[in-house]
Amino acid sequence: MPKKDETLIQQPAPAEVPAAPAVLPAPPAPPAPAANQPAPLTPSEERNWAMFAHMSVLINLITGLLGALVALIIYLVYRDRSKYVAYHALQSFIVQLLCWGGVGLILTAIWAITGMLSLAIIGLLCIPFACVLTPIVLCLPLVNVVAGVWGGIQTSQGKDFKYWLVGDWVRGTLTGE
Repeated sequence: MPKKDETLIQQPAPAEVPAAPAVLPAPPAPPAPAANQPAPLTPSEERNWAMFAHMSVLINLITGLLGALVALIIYLVYRDRSKYVAYHALQSFIVQLLCWGGVGLILTAIWAITGMLSLAIIGLLCIPFACVLTPIVLCLPLVNVVAGVWGGIQTSQGKDFKYWLVGDWVRGTLTGE
């Protein structure tokens, strides 16, 4: 008979079970698109909004400077959805400000200088020049209207349009170059 502390059957030592690998955290999920982020514009919508931005110059014929405000609003609303619309709206805004605001400043300067010089006799000689320059300066808004309508037509057909001097500057500003 076996002794009490002896076992009848020798049981093998338990085999070492490899430790379970440490659980790695799951990679972070990609950020979900913001629920309030609007979808990009279709090419047709881009052409239409770019045309509206250029045609906003026609509003100036009735209101003075509200056309520039319309172009600015189009830029602010669509700048994240379409670079094409942002480019054309910003171009239109800047050209309208330069033209309509510039005409007011030029005419004010012409007549202010003429008025101040009129206190001296030489100012009386400036009055005919001021009278000749006034209609010439007043033609600048007409040129702006024609250019804005032409830009609207070009962009509605999907062609690129840029104003002289302003177009390249705006493109560089928007692209960061």
